[in-house]
Amino acid sequence: MSFGTLLWIVLLLPLASSGICQLIRSPKKILSFVCIGVVCIGILEVVTAGLVFSRNTISSCGEWFYMDALSAYHLIVMALVFCMSSVYGKHYFDKEIRDGIFTIKIAKRYGSLWFASLATMTLVLVSNNLGIMWVGMETTTLVTAFLICIRKDKASIEGMWKYLIVCSVGIAFAFMGTLFVAASAYKLQGGFSGGIFWTQLRTVAGSLDPELMKIGFLFVFVGYGTKAGLSPMHTWLPDAHSQAPSPVSAIFSGFMLNAALYCIMRYTSLIRLVPGDINLSRDLFLVFGALSIVVAAAFILSQHDLKRLLAYHSVEHLGIIAIGMGMGPLGVFAALFHTLNHSICKSLGFFCAGRLGQIYGSHDMRGMTGALRLSPLWGGGLLGSLLALIGIAPFALFMSELLIVKAAIATNLIWVLVVFLAGSCIIFAAASKHALSVVYGTPPVLDSKPHRPSITDTSIVVLSLGVLLVLGLWMPNSLHEILSRAVNITEGMDVVTTVCVK
Repeated sequence: MSFGTLLWIVLLLPLASSGICQLIRSPKKILSFVCIGVVCIGILEVVTAGLVFSRNTISSCGEWFYMDALSAYHLIVMALVFCMSSVYGKHYFDKEIRDGIFTIKIAKRYGSLWFASLATMTLVLVSNNLGIMWVGMETTTLVTAFLICIRKDKASIEGMWKYLIVCSVGIAFAFMGTLFVAASAYKLQGGFSGGIFWTQLRTVAGSLDPELMKIGFLFVFVGYGTKAGLSPMHTWLPDAHSQAPSPVSAIFSGFMLNAALYCIMRYTSLIRLVPGDINLSRDLFLVFGALSIVVAAAFILSQHDLKRLLAYHSVEHLGIIAIGMGMGPLGVFAALFHTLNHSICKSLGFFCAGRLGQIYGSHDMRGMTGALRLSPLWGGGLLGSLLALIGIAPFALFMSELLIVKAAIATNLIWVLVVFLAGSCIIFAAASKHALSVVYGTPPVLDSKPHRPSITDTSIVVLSLGVLLVLGLWMPNSLHEILSRAVNITEGMDVVTTVCVK
């Protein structure tokens, strides 16, 4: 099998699986098929990423599909999040199936949209053409929107519409940015046949029109930054995350936000090769990242809904990743490492919030007390995930945040360091209070006792916390190598650009 064929399989298999979901006649069988299918696809994606790391790049269909270390790393993170969420989702809907809420019609829609979401996010990662990458991100918006309102209540429909409207406006900005970037190569001597292929633009980045590139990158940053949940474009995020079923919230926060930020990273590697314009991307990352941390800190202080609390933590941590992207190679290394840590931790957080919400009948933290006594697994998992999110040592998020602090000192960005530390301290105090109030205390009297967690549920919680602890204490050499290669691509340090005279 050729490498090009493998890329096609990775792209088309989720689409085929989406269609198969319409043929299955049982909600439980659909959830089982989603679980098995996504795990198999995830293994294939990891194998594909491994081939990229061994060969540097692989491509297919001419220049249309292309993978390097940056896209392969994100492919692994995506596979991990989707596999965890699919396995978790297999039992999450059990009660709704018993109550007749999760009907066969809803199950078919859920399964098809789930695989379609995987397909569209994969398209974003393997597209070499920046226009096709935009199409993939826009399709992601359309597909995932209907996952928010699977239950079709008033709040979820409102969250869906807010998500659609705000993100569609953002994607329109990204489209304009894509056009400006393409136009920046129009006047090159002898013409330029590379269109908007990332690999071709990168070889002539030193000769692109700097003014058009500046305008294009600004539009791209605001557009994809809206989908990434960076403040002040984050307004859709708390409603969408809180109203979606927990498996959906997990893929939203665990990877979809990363996919949007990945799109910005692709343009970052272009703008940083344009002479004299290196500060534009860094300044945008730093300003929007710092603002996201400040806004998240303000809202986390007053949150009562557990899932909305986790949503604002997404705004915070995407802000942390953003400021890392603005701090040079060490900061980018820390940002990419933080991407993996946040994806695992936030997925676990939404898993625990979803199950506790089913046990208590609400996500209102004022009525959720004694979770550790009522459900040791989910209460303990929530406590562990919240402690990791606020940067408690020795969890991996503490290490990646420590690297960002080191990068801020090394680059003399004291104002960013002050904002980061001040926001982190506020969030630490507020989130600690929320966590302690939920997991400790006297649990309320419930109509029925929580079901005993399955081996699968226990494995998800234990393995997730275990990985976060291990990565906080030790980074494998292979992971360090992968991150370093991704940093080189993002910073434009792995190529020599072709200089063209206009």
